[in-house]
Amino acid sequence: MPKILIVDNEEKFCKVLKASLELESMSAEYRTSGEDALAYLADTSVDIIVSDLRMDGITGIELLSAVKEKYHDIEVIIMTAYATQKTAVDALKKGANDYLIKPFEMDELILRLKRIEEQRRIVAENKKLRQKREEPVFFQKIIGRSKKMQEVYRLIKKGSENDATVLVLGESGTGKELVANAIHTESERINETFITVNCAALPENLLESELFGYEKGAFTGATQRRIGKFEQADGGSIFLDEIGDMSLATQAKLLRVLQNKEIYRLGGNDKIIVDVRIIAATHKNLEAMVADGSFRNDLYYRLNVFPITLPPLRERKEDIPALAHHFVETANCGLDRIALAYLMDYDWPGNVRELQNAIERAAIICNEIITLEDLPGNIRQEPVAAPAGDGTFQIPEEGIVLDDFEKELIIQAIQKAEGNKTKAATLLGITRRRLYSMMERFNIPQ
Repeated sequence: MPKILIVDNEEKFCKVLKASLELESMSAEYRTSGEDALAYLADTSVDIIVSDLRMDGITGIELLSAVKEKYHDIEVIIMTAYATQKTAVDALKKGANDYLIKPFEMDELILRLKRIEEQRRIVAENKKLRQKREEPVFFQKIIGRSKKMQEVYRLIKKGSENDATVLVLGESGTGKELVANAIHTESERINETFITVNCAALPENLLESELFGYEKGAFTGATQRRIGKFEQADGGSIFLDEIGDMSLATQAKLLRVLQNKEIYRLGGNDKIIVDVRIIAATHKNLEAMVADGSFRNDLYYRLNVFPITLPPLRERKEDIPALAHHFVETANCGLDRIALAYLMDYDWPGNVRELQNAIERAAIICNEIITLEDLPGNIRQEPVAAPAGDGTFQIPEEGIVLDDFEKELIIQAIQKAEGNKTKAATLLGITRRRLYSMMERFNIPQ
């Protein structure tokens, strides 16, 4: 746990904070002036300073400047009962990690301290990785060392030891093609062809000819025979991505390949035997599609011999540092620790692909090191409360005034929380700091 130094002119307040932090198993000491704090730092190591802004003698801002000049690794949280946008900006510009508005609840301070400690842990881990110059933990090109990914690796190994049909399931951007490639590479077919077909990228008539080929004269424009992907992959593996987008007619022909290992070119009568390992993937719910008749029941069970489900990135956030630094190294730039903390807070609906795109974009606009300001706006935003009911809000025909709507929500939240600002902020899904800022903006009495 971090070593914390409390700095405030009011000794009683310091003692209360110290006792509260020690109940959380946090090591805390206090000093009642900025001068005493600097003298204490000369002989004692500290991880985090929690300092009042207005103090007799050395002020909190002056203490902050002195600490940042001499002790670069110490983080500082500023406390103030006189919060304005200017004081907050000044504190943050001079290197404060955060600030708290007095009076505050202990849970809020503890949350900030734990967040800083997590950031410090990530920085230390990344520093250690850079010093050792180790590659990220991965299987083939799949990066991640979480328990969920370890299970995926185990299934890849098992799936590569035989020729069973594999169905890779997972949201878009989770790396289904990488899994298919790894299965092929780990199998005895490694020296044979690996072919990828995106079933969603081609219309039905083109997909059939792409998969099975065609004879000369099979249709207008077929001036010569063409070999399809299944024949090209003979002896190797074929990856059918987005299998859920395949038409029922093409599904019937794919079923024949799975059952009999044979194909017919379009316009041809000759049966062609193929030895192909089939790996399919989809982000859709095939069971639901079977139920509504849009996917063949018999094909589903033929494909679902050996399923592998990839977890979304939001369920394996411990892999984000390794993924982020891999993409950062590829982009030949660095990554600021605060930016990394925000990357870990974000839920990544687009999964690993979205993370990669965000870093590649940030690498283009950054100045050697990716900072928070270089990240896309949606990643920099603070969490917003989830709406009640079915999660939707219908704008009435006459429209709304957004500021009035936000103001009314804040007033309702404060009333519902009986004036407790921390509870009100929780109800709104925002931080207490942001709540105070919005109250000031809408002239709501504090």
